[in-house]
Amino acid sequence: MTVRRGQKLTISIQEHMAIDVCPGPIRPIRQISAYFPRLSPEPVSPSPASSSPLALSPGGGAAGAMGGGLLSPGRLHPGAIGGSGLRSLSSSMDTSVEFNSSDSDDCTSLGTLDFELRYETSSSSLHCTIQRAKGLKPMDFNGLADPYVKLHLLPGACKANKLKTRTVRNSLNPVWNETLTYIGITPEDMHRKTLRLSVCDEDKLTHNEFIGESRVALRRVKPDQTKRFRTCLEHPPPIPSPTAMGAALRGISCYLREWENEQLHSLEERGRLLLSLQFLPPPEEGAAEEAQRGRLCVGVQRCAHLAAMDVNGFSDPYVKTYLKPDVEKKSKHKTAVIKKTLNPEFNEEFFYEISLSELARKTLEVTVWDYDLGRSNDFIGGVCLSCHSQGDALRHWMDCLRNKGQRVERWHILTNELPKSLCPD
Repeated sequence: MTVRRGQKLTISIQEHMAIDVCPGPIRPIRQISAYFPRLSPEPVSPSPASSSPLALSPGGGAAGAMGGGLLSPGRLHPGAIGGSGLRSLSSSMDTSVEFNSSDSDDCTSLGTLDFELRYETSSSSLHCTIQRAKGLKPMDFNGLADPYVKLHLLPGACKANKLKTRTVRNSLNPVWNETLTYIGITPEDMHRKTLRLSVCDEDKLTHNEFIGESRVALRRVKPDQTKRFRTCLEHPPPIPSPTAMGAALRGISCYLREWENEQLHSLEERGRLLLSLQFLPPPEEGAAEEAQRGRLCVGVQRCAHLAAMDVNGFSDPYVKTYLKPDVEKKSKHKTAVIKKTLNPEFNEEFFYEISLSELARKTLEVTVWDYDLGRSNDFIGGVCLSCHSQGDALRHWMDCLRNKGQRVERWHILTNELPKSLCPD
């Protein structure tokens, strides 16, 4: 197009917006109806001539071959979906739209992650095998990334239960084949915990960059069975901000957030403790009452995922045990201090001479502390076992009283509640 001298070039507002704003070809805005199947208003005849692989009618064509069509997911044949297993109807429809769309979706552009989960009930351990990732988003100037994977158990303290793989340099399709293990995972944790897998890019000069994450509810994993996953990495879920709400809802939102924080703080988990109890009966049953005193063996095996109390991200933990009420103040026992760790192994045993009738009226208090040189020690967490306890603590205590001579082991969740009768020493 040529313009003579003195002639003014006129451009419409539509052309102006298309030139200044849109760097490429203008595409029509996708409507919400594009994400749902358009069903024919009239029933399609089930004749062979009308059958089509894209037919979406409830009873005809290829939909009928799947066992009732897309409108009846309950009758969907298990073999109608590929080797990845049976998935819900809505999720399969959403995935097909995302991957077949001409525009790149955020989920698919971040990459995919392959991993396996296995929960062993005998050892109370959760094994997560990170296999590989594909199609990760480039994060460096060379068009590649230095990815690694972090694991967190939610809800819980992030630093206490964080596990991390090695870093694969200059790759968008890294292969790890690395197994990370959580110990002290109870069946109750498998029903209420969620595993968060975060893929990050390591930078030596600056802070590490977040690529994407995937979250899996542990209740999907059956005990003593390996379950394989292939998930699309996603952005972290947005946190609702009170500024996005109206002025009337702002105060209510702030109040609810403060209340939730207080509830979470009061129920904060500070780690796990593997404890063993064994009541050794007296050698002679027919002896006098004074001689019928047995022994309670308290075994402090190990701790897992303790809260970090020092600035270096670790703790110097040790364990103290009390048998209350303690009038003579002779029931305190203390393990050795393990330096710079959040998963210490103690393997120490303590003995209390006591009869079975007296033991039923006692309370065993077990506390974990962080040793600090030159100042008072920090309380990490504790647990109390007695006939008045609840949950796992009560079951562990009753199993010890009922099964004389047998060693009973159980993991306990440490809480941030400090017993009033104790003080750091």
